[in-house]
Amino acid sequence: MTKEDKNLFTAGFILGLGMVGAIDGIVFHQLLQWHHLILSSNIKLEIITDGVFTALFSALMVWGAIKIFRDARNDELGYSWKIFLSGIFIGGGVFNLVEGIIDHHILQVHRVRPMAENPLLYDLAFLASGVVMVFIGLWLKRLDQKAERT
Repeated sequence: MTKEDKNLFTAGFILGLGMVGAIDGIVFHQLLQWHHLILSSNIKLEIITDGVFTALFSALMVWGAIKIFRDARNDELGYSWKIFLSGIFIGGGVFNLVEGIIDHHILQVHRVRPMAENPLLYDLAFLASGVVMVFIGLWLKRLDQKAERT
């Protein structure tokens, strides 16, 4: 992979982390109201930790956008949509896997849907979605590499 494609992949990866974080925060925290970043009887703490979470994934998206701009300005940015999307999918999948393993299983600060009849099922589906995203990203990256060889 060229330096330009690596830069494009990295920017996509960073954006994927931020985008899936945004989807998590918007869908699970706000729209469905299944959980907050930290489940507590103190709603103020829950809202503050959700705000910190929002700030972090927003910062990731800004960082990814700045990386794209800087690399493009220096003529060091690839142009393969497959490489870019592979970075987004792998970054998003890594977000779900890391957030799911750390927050849901190791620290146990929240579950995907704690009031469900079987909350573990939702936690495992969350992890499975991360695995699926990583595999889609790897598949796209492989497709791009095959296209380069032909």
